[in-house]
Amino acid sequence: MYLKGSKLNYTRRRKRSNPWRILVLVVLVGIALYFNEIVVPKTPPLFIPTSTPTRSPESFVSEAQTLETQGKINQAIQAYKKAAEVDPKNPINYIAMARLQIYAGNYEEAATNAANALLLNPNNSTAHALRGWALGFTGDFLEAEGALRRALELDPNNAAAYSYLAEVTILKIQAGQGDLNSLQKAIENSRKAEELAPGQMETHRARGVVLEHTANYEEAVREFEAAIARNPNIADLHLALGRNYRALQQYDKAVEEFNRANALNPTDPLSLTYISRTYATVGEYAKAIQFAQQALKISPDDPFLWGNLGQMLYRNREYPSAVRALRLAVRGGATEDGTLVKGLPLDYGRVAEYYYTYGLALARQGECGEALEISRTLMEGVPNDETAVYNAQEIINICKEIAQTPGSSSGAPTPVPTGQLTSESGNSTPVQQGTPNP
Repeated sequence: MYLKGSKLNYTRRRKRSNPWRILVLVVLVGIALYFNEIVVPKTPPLFIPTSTPTRSPESFVSEAQTLETQGKINQAIQAYKKAAEVDPKNPINYIAMARLQIYAGNYEEAATNAANALLLNPNNSTAHALRGWALGFTGDFLEAEGALRRALELDPNNAAAYSYLAEVTILKIQAGQGDLNSLQKAIENSRKAEELAPGQMETHRARGVVLEHTANYEEAVREFEAAIARNPNIADLHLALGRNYRALQQYDKAVEEFNRANALNPTDPLSLTYISRTYATVGEYAKAIQFAQQALKISPDDPFLWGNLGQMLYRNREYPSAVRALRLAVRGGATEDGTLVKGLPLDYGRVAEYYYTYGLALARQGECGEALEISRTLMEGVPNDETAVYNAQEIINICKEIAQTPGSSSGAPTPVPTGQLTSESGNSTPVQQGTPNP
């Protein structure tokens, strides 16, 4: 039977393909292949940090050299540290760092970095020389001299090593550890450096140190000026030149050099201390006090700086304030803001000055119990210091005068001449430990 109009026709007719649809599919397939083959391999995995490019050690070295040229010594040191981190097996980075750290007064770190260079190259004469120079500033003279002798064994023509040896010998003499031949050895080593490298900064520096120690201040000025002409960015060269100008009573020039040193190394209170003492020398005690206080803002725990401030206050007749400052220097204690200060054991030189100035200030305040104790300590502890012994006796005289004055129980002393309280005494060259003697 034939079913008319039936839709159950099994021979359904096929539709014609749409060319635009085919084109779109081809394009989509092409895009998928492109991402799979090209984009995906170059895409980092998600949620994994991307690596950052590492700077070459040469770029850090170049940066350090530029900073050094600009006088930014501490920043240059940091750049060399980064170079050493990237390239830890290169001794040159440690040597360059050690030299700058000596210029900046970071002597222990300098000795460590020179030693690091020697671990990589035990026969490096320059590294031995720098290590010896740095150790000399820390007061380790035996080890310092041994390192410098080793440097000269490795390179007998190392002029800088002779210069450093001359300077270390002078430091040793100033620390009271030299012998009868020490000064002659220092002179000979500085001359040997001059013979090998007459124009080298280190040579002029060593000659200046020796000449200053022997009180040849005019010649020392010429040598330090020559050293500065070769490297104007080393703070302690300006300090040295300023000291010699001060010894020649050229106070304006001295203050100018101390200010230059402070600009190069503002974290070192020594330049401000020198300025303070220079103003005190010419009787400008208010300015002297101002700079002494600025120095203490840098190192509030330094007893030498409290002693210096106390001396300036005493000369300005501010006895109560002088007593407080000098008590911290001599006895130690805590400052008003809680900073702990360790008192200085009695010794010859600047420390003895702090002691007898403290005793005089106490006596003038009528505090004779402690003043007489200081007097006795001076006579027993530094009997060969004529100025200290004189002022110890002056303390006794003031207290006797007070005791004999009617109404002395009030504690107000009768004015008595100061005696031989000196404005400047001792060597003008700094010692190597603590806050150096101006």
